[in-house]
Formats: sequence, structure tokens, C-alpha cells
Amino acid sequence: MQYLKDFLDNKANKYNQPDFIELDPISIPHKFSRKEDIEIAGFLAATLAWGNRKSILKSLNQLMIFMDNAPYDFVINSIDKELEHLNEFKYRTFNGTDCKFFIKSLQNIYKTHDGLETVFTNGFKKSQTIKNTIVSAKNIFFSINHPERTTKHLSNPNIGSAAKRINMFLRWMVRDDKNGVDFGLWKNIPSNKLMIPLDVHSGTIARNLGLLNRKQNDWKAVEELTNVLKEFDAHDPIKYDFALFGVGVNKDY
Repeated sequence: MQYLKDFLDNKANKYNQPDFIELDPISIPHKFSRKEDIEIAGFLAATLAWGNRKSILKSLNQLMIFMDNAPYDFVINSIDKELEHLNEFKYRTFNGTDCKFFIKSLQNIYKTHDGLETVFTNGFKKSQTIKNTIVSAKNIFFSINHPERTTKHLSNPNIGSAAKRINMFLRWMVRDDKNGVDFGLWKNIPSNKLMIPLDVHSGTIARNLGLLNRKQNDWKAVEELTNVLKEFDAHDPIKYDFALFGVGVNKDY
């Protein structure tokens, strides 16, 4: 186990570096300095973070242009007429209808729920688990009138989803990263409570390394892998997301 810990620590240190940012969706919120801009850009970036990374970044940069490169001001001040040009936006199955609702829901969250941080923090305070925090946030997000089709774009771990993208967003917002990749803006959710952003690639690497036995990439696998990673670093287990990602993308065994 010590050899495996040393291997993972080495890879986490190697990839948890500023040059990681450029080609990753986290580069989108890194364009901004205002807390609310970072949160909103990060939330949207994480939502669309599946598929080819170049395509993801192209679509996200286009979305930021649609939002006048001022996400918070756009969310707060937009009226229905100003959202119509979002009908042109499409990334894979996320279309203009979904995009317009996301903006409307974020507007509701910032105007009536004191913002994304408060929504997630209050959910965590009630449950002390990320699983229930995500479920609570999703319930609030869809508490206003919404297209049924759009609900699929926020995962629900209560029905088994690994919720990779929302766990990644929470990593960005919560994890106090001395190397400046993750933001660490949210101080009331402890880093050691975060859950690993698990997808097909990181799951495969985790199984190859003997870190994960469960075959499905579901919430139970997230819990299993996170608990193993806590044995290597009880304070900051999710730093190993960088290791699993870097090893997978670069075949860096």
C-alpha cells in the first residue's frame, strides 16, 4: 500500500499544477476574478464537461460570449427577451431550451437563495454528506417551473448516478489548492467530505491499480473509491482525482 500511496502522491503532485488548467474545463472559471462569476462559470463548465475536451472548451467559450463574458451580471439582469439568443446554443444533448432554463434557475438561486454557495452549504449543514447535498441542490435548482427534459443535466445520486460533473464542480469550489488549480472559495464544506469525480476513464484506472472493485461506475463505486483514497490522505483525498486523470489521459504508469 505504501508503494501505491507514493505512486499516487507523485502523480497528484505532477498533474495538480497550473499548466493543467489550460486544456481543462476549469480554465473557463479561471477567466474571472469575481466570486460569483467563478461560481456561475464553473457550474456551467462542469455541467457541459463531457466528451472531447476541445469541443467542451469551444462550446463553453461560446457560451461565455453569449453571456457577454460577465456571467453573474448576465444571470442577475437578463429578462426573457434577452435570453432568446441562447436558443442558438447547443452542445451535444444540452440545447437552447436547457441553457435558458439554467440561466433562469441560477437567477432564482442568486436572487432568492443567496447564491450557489449558500444552496450547497445549507444542504451540507443539514445532511453532512455530499450525496444528500447534491440531491438538495438539485431539488432547489428545479423548484421553479422547468422543462422536464432539462432535469437530466443535473445528476441524482439517489438513483445511483456517480454525479461526476457535480462532484468535480464541488472539488473546484471547495478544495483548498495551494497550487492554484482548484479555487477553494467555499469554506464551510470540508475538503475531506468531498467525493471523487468518477467517470469511465478514472474508474478504469482505479480498477487497474486495485483501488476499486465495483464494476459499475455508480454512486456506490464513488463511495468505495473515495473511502480507499481517504486511507492515503484523510484530509485531502480528492487530490487523487488529478492522479487518476493524469495517469489515464497520458498512460503515465
